[in-house]
Amino acid sequence: MHAKGMMAAVAGALVLALGATPAAAIDVLTGTLKKIAESRAVTLGYRENSLPFSFKDASGHPVGYAIDLCLEVVDAIGKEIGRTDLAVRYEPVTSETRIAALTSGRIDLECGSTTANAERRKLVAFSPITYFSATKLLVKRGASIGSYRDLSGKTVAVTAGTTNEAALRALMARFNLSATIVTGRDHAESFAMVRDGRADALGLDDVLLYGLIAAAGADGASYTVLADKLSFEPYGLMFRKDDPQFAGLVSAAFERLAELRELRWIYERWFLKRLPNGERLNVPMSDELKTNFQVIGLQD
Repeated sequence: MHAKGMMAAVAGALVLALGATPAAAIDVLTGTLKKIAESRAVTLGYRENSLPFSFKDASGHPVGYAIDLCLEVVDAIGKEIGRTDLAVRYEPVTSETRIAALTSGRIDLECGSTTANAERRKLVAFSPITYFSATKLLVKRGASIGSYRDLSGKTVAVTAGTTNEAALRALMARFNLSATIVTGRDHAESFAMVRDGRADALGLDDVLLYGLIAAAGADGASYTVLADKLSFEPYGLMFRKDDPQFAGLVSAAFERLAELRELRWIYERWFLKRLPNGERLNVPMSDELKTNFQVIGLQD
């Protein structure tokens, strides 16, 4: 059954159940939707330094492209289970802790910059693709690194728990590059290693590198991102696997957003317009992402 058909069936069952008692309505639900209905709360995992996907604004509140997409899913959850009073709780996660936080039930949906690859799909599930990125290298302007081929004898920072580390290690093995890899707890810490000279380069998804440069204000002009694409990174919102009710709801929410062109509007808010710190990323939507959103909106 297609996602829309599945959610229509769930909605029909809920209408019948809600005509009896709230407890009966909850009994129709399974997995994450049942957990949320019983607790009347959704817990979103967010990243503190993954601008523009998920980060804290000046007041310390989580914001970003992935946060907005997650809140659209939360709105769909409330409508689906008949709860207009759902509380939204935010739980910070890192690259290393995000999967465990999800599978343990500490969070219900991860709103960050997580690559949806085959290895991770063995443990978790993903929404439709929200962004296409690639591993690239950030260096200080004037550094003696113009390409990944110049990494021998250098120190490269990565963030622990990311796919970028595996991509760089595979690259170094393939081309026999004797670089040293050091890890930061989060992207801000990894970037700080380049800023203070502990690392010569930072390997990270390109859009996150642009976000770090934008967040650095005037100091951002001191850095550049090299052209080499070292890996392919499709992003998605992450949720628990083997949960067909919740998966159907997420897919249906994305289809609605695509049909109404809201996916494009949300994208433009974070990638083309001014960010909370006044900077602009000026990253137009790629042709691949445009096509992806069009395909989502055509499903029925």
